[in-house]
Amino acid sequence: MQEPQAHGTRPGRDRRPAGRRRHDREIVALALPAFGALVAEPLFVMVDSAIVGHLGTAQLAGLGVAAALLTTAVNIFVFLAYATTAAVARRVGAGDLPAALRQGVDGIWLALLLGGLVIAAVLPAAPALVDLFGASPTAAPYATSYLRISSLGIPAMLVVLAATGVLRGLQDTRTPLAVAVGGFTANAGLNAALVYGAGLGIAGSAWGTAIAQNGMAAVYLWVVVRGIRRQTGGVWRTALRPEAAGIRACARAGLPLLVRTLSLRAVLLIATAVAARLGDTDIAAHQITLTVWSLLAFALDAIAIAGQAIIGRYLGADDPEAARAACRRMIEWGVACGVVLGLLVALARPLVGPMFSSDPAVQDALASALLVVAVSQPVSGVVFVLDGVLMGAGDGPYLAWSMLVTLVVFAPAAFAVPAVGAGLTALWWAMTLMMLTRLAALWLRARSGRWIVTGAAR
Repeated sequence: MQEPQAHGTRPGRDRRPAGRRRHDREIVALALPAFGALVAEPLFVMVDSAIVGHLGTAQLAGLGVAAALLTTAVNIFVFLAYATTAAVARRVGAGDLPAALRQGVDGIWLALLLGGLVIAAVLPAAPALVDLFGASPTAAPYATSYLRISSLGIPAMLVVLAATGVLRGLQDTRTPLAVAVGGFTANAGLNAALVYGAGLGIAGSAWGTAIAQNGMAAVYLWVVVRGIRRQTGGVWRTALRPEAAGIRACARAGLPLLVRTLSLRAVLLIATAVAARLGDTDIAAHQITLTVWSLLAFALDAIAIAGQAIIGRYLGADDPEAARAACRRMIEWGVACGVVLGLLVALARPLVGPMFSSDPAVQDALASALLVVAVSQPVSGVVFVLDGVLMGAGDGPYLAWSMLVTLVVFAPAAFAVPAVGAGLTALWWAMTLMMLTRLAALWLRARSGRWIVTGAAR
């Protein structure tokens, strides 16, 4: 665990070239390692998709449904990372490192509690959940098998979220990068060995992912405990004990972000459910498209992660002008990165299909959907940056309401796709409408300045 960087001087009004360079250095120092750590999650799914896709279209379709359900079960609790990052960063900015670490420990205990509850719900309900998504009779058994096995890694996934939030708040994105690289490497090797070497099929892919996630959680816990021992000395065991009041405070702080995330997950679940009803070819192509979209989203979210840590630290240090200047600079970064990623996707479209499926029909559907994804990337760049800025400011209630409005706009457009006889490309245009709605809501809030609240706690 790296020590928080010292920030004894306040940048002030950083519209000057020196101020812009300072923000650029901060953004790059945090965002580049964060990028590597963030893309690990979609890369996990991409590895699974690439390996399982060559088992057959039905297996890939089953993975598409199961992966969407599993990702939902985990990512509805992404506030464990986001809220923790903002809260820890504020206290770091205010110079209260012991309180920052204590808050992080409470978040990890909350992660373990929530993980146990999710497993208890998912294991018996797996067949019903798969049926609810409209998976075909050929794909449903594969989806159920993958979902049940991979759910055993859910507590570890939530611990990874919480511990990552602690380190990001401490301005350390390098340690999560190292853990992510190790986890991705282990996942790829285990998947290949268990799916083909051991002949376990799609079940082997699920076991490989669950084992890799538990290994990552173990490493994170070791890193956090080591950092607490350094700060607390002989009372470190006491600092690691769960505190009911602290856990409840973490849950209350994360509630608005939970609402925001549930609304976003509802958007993605609706998209997958609509794609499943379009047929096995479209759901298979949708799974690959969604995997690529998630990879791009996590890449752009690297700037947002830097924003959470930087904005939280500046507001904790009572420096609103630096927070405003950092926000402006990160928006510029978001636009530029979105343009570059969009061009790369457009150029790489012919190569993506054969990587994941040998079915020509799946490849054709994928090529059209990916073009829509490429066009929407500049919009996505700004959306993710502003999302990160408002999270860093602790502006959870506004994020919750704006995402609910986005869901209301998106749902009718998505459900209209099969109703009018349209296909997967139309569904991804509906996804672009969703991102444009988010952009409008977040831009209005950023310009209003109402998100700027200084102090060690919001």
